[in-house]
Amino acid sequence: MKFKINIECSPQEARDFFGLPKVEKLIETIMVMVQDQMTSQIANMDPETLMKTWMPGGVNVFEKMQEQFYNQFSGGSEKKED
Repeated sequence: MKFKINIECSPQEARDFFGLPKVEKLIETIMVMVQDQMTSQIANMDPETLMKTWMPGGVNVFEKMQEQFYNQFSGGSEKKED
């Protein structure tokens, strides 16, 4: 024997019926905090700041790495002239 009961109610009515706490104010507060944090982090998303964060040595890192590879594969006897 099977019974099937369909109850139509809003989410708020269901929470009230089951006695769950009201968390609307908490959610609003958390969302404001998340929005403030996201807004402050957008300033760090400009390309210059990202490059400084990801590559503290700047473009010179690539030049030094290229020079090291060149020296390693050429035997290191030749020096790059300035």
